[in-house]
Amino acid sequence: MADSKLKWLGQVPEKVGWYLAGFVDGEGSFIVSLRKKQDYLVKWQVVLTFNVSQRDITNLALLKRYLGCGRLQYRKDGVCYFVVGNFTSITERVIPFFKKFHFFSSSKKKNFSLFSQIAKLVSQKEHLNPTGLKKILVLREELNKGKGRTRKYSINDVK
Repeated sequence: MADSKLKWLGQVPEKVGWYLAGFVDGEGSFIVSLRKKQDYLVKWQVVLTFNVSQRDITNLALLKRYLGCGRLQYRKDGVCYFVVGNFTSITERVIPFFKKFHFFSSSKKKNFSLFSQIAKLVSQKEHLNPTGLKKILVLREELNKGKGRTRKYSINDVK
């Protein structure tokens, strides 16, 4: 990625960047989901999403402002979400931000690393062939591993 594309990152105040990284370390999620697509060669679309939910919108608005992407959504129960689902925004904004302002918890570091590896494979168009899709699915199996993880489609559904 050209340095000119990362100029925005130098504009983020250090204190704010580290504060937001710490906030996301505790509250954020990196998600890779699958959608059935009969008109796709491999029959599956790989969708990457970054989100954070919270009742207080303050930090979510800061994320939107300093990442320069994403949207705020509201649920009826008062919970707000900051969501980035645009692939270009993920690769040019979200990933560079958290590479600069990295995580401290081992679980978030691992999930971010897996998410970044999957994003790289998708940017290399690996999700469009069976071998590449399998690589993505194997990495995805390790993402957000543990209690509470739910998936509509698992690696077994794709086989």
